[in-house]
This record gives sequence, structure tokens and C-alpha cells, in this order.
Amino acid sequence: MQKQAVSTKPIRSLEDALERCQILGMRVSRQRRFILELLWQANEHLSAREIYDRLNHEGKEIGHTSVYQNLEALSSQGIIECIERCDGRLYGNISDAHSHVNCLDTNQILDVHIELPEEFIREVEQKTGVKITEYTINFYGYRSSQDSE
Repeated sequence: MQKQAVSTKPIRSLEDALERCQILGMRVSRQRRFILELLWQANEHLSAREIYDRLNHEGKEIGHTSVYQNLEALSSQGIIECIERCDGRLYGNISDAHSHVNCLDTNQILDVHIELPEEFIREVEQKTGVKITEYTINFYGYRSSQDSE
């Protein structure tokens, strides 16, 4: 039996995310749409609690369980990003391979698309014997004092 190929086109918009749900046969419920809309509007990484609080503050009543179940379903299908941290999971709207800048002042995570030089990737492959197909980099740092004024 042959598996149906699912589009690997990167999800770059709310419309792309909704389309991927439909392609995968996921029902786009009212709650699921609320969560996706919020992640695309916020354009930052949020905890399930922050998502729950923001949606309810906007008058979009949704339960804790519904938030957690939808986040799990969306992240497990690669529609949204889930970052595991020691203080819990954070969810973001970019699901394709990308890197992060972690601000140690604000605890904020910024998405960044970085392409490493081909020579560097080949060097890693030579040293490890592993063919690199994708990568992510985590940068850590502090905002400069002039940015925080």
C-alpha cells in the first residue's frame, strides 16, 4: 500500500496552516482556528496557559483541555512548532526548520532563518559521518543596554 504524499511546502501564513489541516484531514474547529489565528497574530512563542488566557481575554471562550488537545494535535502534525523548555512547552507559528535567538534578559525566543556555509556543513559531515539534511541553531544572549532603554 502506497502512502499519500503530504505537501512539504513550508507553512508561511495562517492560510497555509489551515490548508495543511485540511490536507491532513484534520477538522478545522472553531477552537483550532482561534489558536492558529492567535499564533499568527502574536508572532511569538507562547505557553498553553498564555494562549488560553489571551483567547479568553478576547472573549473567545475555550477550555484548558481544548487548548492543550489542539496544541498537541497541531504540533504533532507539524503545523505549529513546539519547543520543550525546562519551564514547560512553548508554541510558535513557524514549523519548518529554523533557528532561535534566546534573549536571556526577557526569556523571549526569536525565530531566525540562518543558512550555514556549505563548507561548514561538509566539515560537520566529515567529522561525524552523518549526512546533514537540516539543522537548527540556538543562540543565547542579552539585548544591548541601548535597546532596553
